[in-house]
Amino acid sequence: MCWQKKTNSKLIAADATKIEDLENLINQTMQIFDGKIDFVLHSIGMSVNVRKGKHYTDLNHDWTTKGWDVSAVSFHKLLQSLYKLDAMNEWSSIVALTYMAAQRVFPNYNDMADNKAYLESIARSFGYFFGKDKKVRVNTISQSPTPTTAGKGVTGFDGFITYAEKMSPLGNASALDCANYTITLFSDLTKRVTLQNLYNDGGFSNVGVSQEIIDIVSSSD
Repeated sequence: MCWQKKTNSKLIAADATKIEDLENLINQTMQIFDGKIDFVLHSIGMSVNVRKGKHYTDLNHDWTTKGWDVSAVSFHKLLQSLYKLDAMNEWSSIVALTYMAAQRVFPNYNDMADNKAYLESIARSFGYFFGKDKKVRVNTISQSPTPTTAGKGVTGFDGFITYAEKMSPLGNASALDCANYTITLFSDLTKRVTLQNLYNDGGFSNVGVSQEIIDIVSSSD
């Protein structure tokens, strides 16, 4: 990978659903850094039902379990592994990426909405113990719809993006905006921020309806 060469980074393969792989990843990372870890980002998600075009009212529950394990339970496995190995420095930061569908209905987001709701709950519940016992922060960022590999598999995803753009006073937050916001949560500037689900969505989460949407609906009457 070109970024790997540019940064002289070591790439360590790991299946995020397997504790032994995560522990190996963490132990190797501490060996490379010659010490504990300052920040960790969880940014994986997958729904087999979405990929296979199964409607939410007709899910394959074996596929649901697989997607839940990859998208949400993997975060608990990661946190648990980091916690047990005492791998995080004091005042370090752990962040996971989520989406507004954890709180609101987006019909075609399917069982990924359930996965994200569970992910956010894990961040709060495990974050409490990580904070009390090890002075480590755990937060989630609820990002604008972003054309990732997983996101583009959602039916009508282009409509999600267009709608959110018209609803958000500042427009959709880009992937770069998300990266920049994540860095602030990794920094000491947010030392006392934890157990939070933080919106990076151009204001979308607090808008009932925008004038652009009103104009579109009115013009179709």
